[in-house]
Amino acid sequence: MIEQGEGVCLDFKKQITSFNKIAKTIVSFANHKGGKILIGVNDNKTIHGINADEEQHMIEQASRFYCKPEPDIEFKEWNERGRIVLEVDIKEGNEKPYYARGEDDKWWVYIRVADKSLLASKVVVDVLKREQPGAKTLIKYSSKEKELLDYLKTHERITLKEYCKLLNLSRWRATKIFFDLVSVGVLRIHTTEKTDFYTLS
Repeated sequence: MIEQGEGVCLDFKKQITSFNKIAKTIVSFANHKGGKILIGVNDNKTIHGINADEEQHMIEQASRFYCKPEPDIEFKEWNERGRIVLEVDIKEGNEKPYYARGEDDKWWVYIRVADKSLLASKVVVDVLKREQPGAKTLIKYSSKEKELLDYLKTHERITLKEYCKLLNLSRWRATKIFFDLVSVGVLRIHTTEKTDFYTLS
């Protein structure tokens, strides 16, 4: 696991120093397809080792009081030449979206993108809500949707801000159109640290 390096389903932590920060990573995995955190491993893949009981207590407190709903987590200890690594296995959640309590005491949704846990936009949060079993999507297809799809046939991508400007739409209206088209699989959302953008699926 260490050799494959950090990625969309794997994160390394030397040790847990903040409930807020580890809650962000936990919910990003629960909102994705699940993932593992290896505690006691440095970013450069060397094994630091930890006190497993202390770190497990930190994870349990973070998931109980800094995540909502509480994610499903399992633990496994590894002993590598006397140095302990704690494997934290976070299952994909079935009550999405999962929220993490920030340092501002507000609750935020995070998703996993490559090897980072990024803040989810409103469209992503709405799509996570729609992923629940039995959820159905009925969308309206108007000239606004048609112009968006025509634009994306000749341009690789578009942001919410660009779409609002292109058709002189309110942010609320544009967000709803993007949400509908992502929900039915016509558009694909790409989350980045700066701003989300959309492409044809």
